[in-house]
Amino acid sequence: MNKYLKINLVSLIVLSLVYCQGQTPTEKPEEAENKAQDIDPYFVETNATVSPLGPKSITRNILQDKNGHLWFATWEGIIGYNGSLFTNYTKTKNLRNYHVFAVAEDKAGNLWFGTIGAGVYRFDGNTFTNFTTNEGLVNNRISCFYIEDSGKIWIGTEGGISIFDGKSFQNITTEEGLCSNDVNAIIEDKSGKLWIGTRGDACVYDGKTFTTLHNPDGRAFVNVRTILGDSKGNIWLGGNDGLWRYDGSTFTNFSKSFTGYIYEDKKGNIWSSSESPENRFDWVLSRYDKSAMEDDHSVATELLKEENMFFGIYEDKNGSIWLGNLRGVYRYDGTSFNAFRE
Repeated sequence: MNKYLKINLVSLIVLSLVYCQGQTPTEKPEEAENKAQDIDPYFVETNATVSPLGPKSITRNILQDKNGHLWFATWEGIIGYNGSLFTNYTKTKNLRNYHVFAVAEDKAGNLWFGTIGAGVYRFDGNTFTNFTTNEGLVNNRISCFYIEDSGKIWIGTEGGISIFDGKSFQNITTEEGLCSNDVNAIIEDKSGKLWIGTRGDACVYDGKTFTTLHNPDGRAFVNVRTILGDSKGNIWLGGNDGLWRYDGSTFTNFSKSFTGYIYEDKKGNIWSSSESPENRFDWVLSRYDKSAMEDDHSVATELLKEENMFFGIYEDKNGSIWLGNLRGVYRYDGTSFNAFRE
């Protein structure tokens, strides 16, 4: 056989093997490996892109944007609701198939979605832009957002905090004094201090120093999942140690059950999702009425209980309360719950 023909045959075989393995001739082996590993094992595939039925999987957080459109951070991706139909934007916009944990709206009206593994998506109403560690994000597993009045965006991740100024990221980790890199919640109080809940301790940041938070028994708060600053200036903490309120001088305990989420409605009532005291596998949606909270030992009204975790709580512009759980979403109109599922 002609030696040049032999060489060409070998080249063709090599090229065919490369293409069969999903790697282009110009693609580096590590790039092909990254593509193969770009998989979220917890992502829930769905057939419908537009449906009158809501998500069927874990719905972690909820937001209504300035135009009245509702958004859901779900294990099926980013889902929007226009009042009649639910649209899966992860499918319609061909985004990376990763489950979504957090959602926020910035001062310019851009929406921010935090995924577990694919970093952050920013949506300007037309285009989704993906930010990952390649752009300077400290970690691609996102848990929460806090947006400053200045427009800076604080992004809580499993590897620390990233602060985005519109151009670049500044990262804060335990090397800078952060109490733990696995961040659950960030809020700012009326004095300008940041309260940070992590899967380790919780802390307060005054811009220079991180101070660990302790309860009245002297123990550090552990695994604080949610923090709320209410309209009166009180700070609420929820997590392993239950539900606590700080009035500026004293911590008061309202519940000893694990508390996953806290929310204040427009009337000043405090809502919480927590484990049932009788059975940790039952979860309870509770409301502490504003009129009764002057008594530090006020009893919550239990509005819904089921064998399902409850997650994000949100009040829409019409006064309805939306609730995410393991099987999708509920809407509470003050009388009944609509689950938006078959």
